[in-house]
Amino acid sequence: MSLGRRQAEQKSMWLIYDQLPQSQGHVFYERLQKLLRQKAFDAFLEKLCAPFYAEKLGRRSIPPGRYFRMLLIGYFEGIDSERGICWRCADSLSLREFLQLGPTESVPDHSSLSLLSH
Repeated sequence: MSLGRRQAEQKSMWLIYDQLPQSQGHVFYERLQKLLRQKAFDAFLEKLCAPFYAEKLGRRSIPPGRYFRMLLIGYFEGIDSERGICWRCADSLSLREFLQLGPTESVPDHSSLSLLSH
C-alpha cells in the first residue's frame, strides 16, 4: 500500500455573508441591542441630536446611535482610546453586528470619534 496524498481542493473565491459560520458572539451585546431596539433608542437619539447636524452640508456623519454604541463598547471593555475602540469594533463580527454595520461597511475612523467627543 502506498502513502496517500491529500489533494488540494480549489475553494470558491466568493463567500455569501449569510452562509458564513457564526459563533454565539457576545450574549451581553445581543441582549443590549434587543433592549435598545425595543425602546427605539436610535430614533430617540436622532431626534435629540438633529439640531446639531447640518441638513445637506459636509460629509455624512456617524449616526448618533452608532457613536453611542461605540462609546458603550469602550466603557464595557475598558478601552480608553478612540483608536482602541475602533480597532476592537473592526476586529469583532459580533460587535460589528451590534453597531449595525453591514458586511461591506467600515467602522468609523478614530479621528471622527475624537472630533465628536471633544
